[in-house]
Order: sequence, then C-alpha cells, then structure tokens
Amino acid sequence: MNELKDIIYNCRKATFLIEKKQLTALTFKERVELRIHLTGCSFCRLFQKQSIGINKMIYALFHSAADRELKLDDDYKKQLQKRIEEKLDNN
Repeated sequence: MNELKDIIYNCRKATFLIEKKQLTALTFKERVELRIHLTGCSFCRLFQKQSIGINKMIYALFHSAADRELKLDDDYKKQLQKRIEEKLDNN
C-alpha cells in the first residue's frame, strides 16, 4: 500500500516519466506507474499536454530551419569584401 501512495503522490517522478516517454520507451512498470498517477493528477496531465506541445514546436522549428538554405545578401557580401580589403590595405 505504501508503494501505491508513492506512485499516486509523486509528481516529480511523473514529470520525469513524461519527459522520458518522449525520448525513449518506458518499461512496463513505468507505464503503469505513470498511468496510475495521471489518473488522479490533473496538474501532471496538463504538464504532459504542454510538454508534448512544446516538443512538437521545437522539433518543427529546428527541422524547418534545417530545410531552409540560408544565404547572405549580395550587397552585404560586397560591403564585407570591401571592409576586408580596406583592412588588408591598412596593414
């Protein structure tokens, strides 16, 4: 019975399992513990929804940036080249 209380009232462990679940597979025991905790804890259910949403946004942000090819503006390149040449001429 004491072990069940530890599962039900341990939000720190539940949030750890929520984050772990998004990275790797949970063991059977961990899945059961998390499910029991989420059944009675609305705060951790909300945390789980928010965490999943944040992870999806971060994933989309990094993958969309990787798909874009970033290039310097031609005018900026010319100005940079001019500044480099000026510095070389001064030395």
